[in-house]
Amino acid sequence: MGNAKRIVAVVAAAATMIGLAGCGSGNSDGNKGSESKADLIFWGWDTGNSMKKIIANFEKANPGVKVKFNNTGTAEKTSTALSNAVAAKKGIPDVVMLEDPTVTQFAVTGDLADLSQFGADKLADDFTAGPWNKLQYNAKPYALPIDAGPEMFFYNKAVFDKAGVDGESIKTWDDYYEAAKKIKAAGSYITNSSGASGDYQPFTAQAWQAGAKPWKVDGEKITIDMTKDPGMKKYIEFRQKLIDEDLIDTKTANWSDEWNRELNDGTLASLTIGAWMPVNLMSGAPDQKGNWRVGSLPQWEAGKQVSAEDGGSALAVPKANKSQAAAYKFVRYMTHDAGAQQMADSGTFSSLKKILNSSSFTDPNSAANKKVNDYFGGQNVNKILAEGAQRPTEKFQYLPYNPFAQTAYGDEISKAYHKDITLEKAMSNYAQKLADHGKQEGYTVTVK
Repeated sequence: MGNAKRIVAVVAAAATMIGLAGCGSGNSDGNKGSESKADLIFWGWDTGNSMKKIIANFEKANPGVKVKFNNTGTAEKTSTALSNAVAAKKGIPDVVMLEDPTVTQFAVTGDLADLSQFGADKLADDFTAGPWNKLQYNAKPYALPIDAGPEMFFYNKAVFDKAGVDGESIKTWDDYYEAAKKIKAAGSYITNSSGASGDYQPFTAQAWQAGAKPWKVDGEKITIDMTKDPGMKKYIEFRQKLIDEDLIDTKTANWSDEWNRELNDGTLASLTIGAWMPVNLMSGAPDQKGNWRVGSLPQWEAGKQVSAEDGGSALAVPKANKSQAAAYKFVRYMTHDAGAQQMADSGTFSSLKKILNSSSFTDPNSAANKKVNDYFGGQNVNKILAEGAQRPTEKFQYLPYNPFAQTAYGDEISKAYHKDITLEKAMSNYAQKLADHGKQEGYTVTVK
């Protein structure tokens, strides 16, 4: 690849590397090292406060391998720090946690190890399809998934009942549209969407489910098609109808205080969002305990059972490190072997089929599950989420500059939800902005 896409990272490298320099391996190309003896540096975040215990268990099982965990705080800070370390060619960690969509960014530039050399490609059937597919580049795995975020349909049964809508009968997006009209007549909105950057993941999930391919990445070549692609046309037409008929709240942004208030008072009646949402509803909308339910994501075609992912994280091995074999052993432990169960026990929604299908995961009488199930009116929530996670998904790629894509989405698409321009025009503008940035980064970009 050219050097253009390294420029921004180099400018910021010095400041970021102060706290992380001296960590990780030096440059090495193809040196796998020993699987049983290494000192590893691991970057990532630890929302469940579980890393210390899991690492201790790994080291006990693998006495020759030591792991030092550097908590980099957030996904964004971690990917930025990795970009800076790669640009500076020093301080690169041996293992790094990344959000699933950013894995492509580092795979395309050749900064991650192809894990198929360690047999990771043989693990495909052990993971659910959505997370696994996101981590492939040129049909090879460049990370292993920690968790899953299948998009699900969460709805407030009390509000739906008031509007005369049976939530269980919503099987397609056409059904959803008809329900939205009844819910609006009853004084609520079926959901919100303001086109802000926080809507980017739900957008990619629903476009993905529609079979859309808004961008294709082939090494240095990128093709962007936001308006002519059949799946995108289907998605744009449907969303424009919701905007034009004022069937969704276009003023309230996801994760805002207003959003939680509207979920809590019934103004917002449903969400299509990742399977990790239950705990957020429980804390953000406590007054609705017993009213919320969860079901399958509406389908674009009747009779289908196609899913898509909304969120997720993974572990990768930077190519520069000298101990790739030991690093992969740790990655596999955390995502596939004993550590994966420990992660699940700490609250992570696993992407491993054996965990999702286990009786312990779906046991309605466990303390953790009972608390969630009570909030959801007695549903066995994990059982429903596990089934959703194992539905088939289409192939989908992310751009190799995904953080920019998310920010630019909010800048451009919000104009359509504010009714300044049509969604088709906003997507066209968005495509051009993505293309301009890609060219600045050194890619050859074509806009259809």
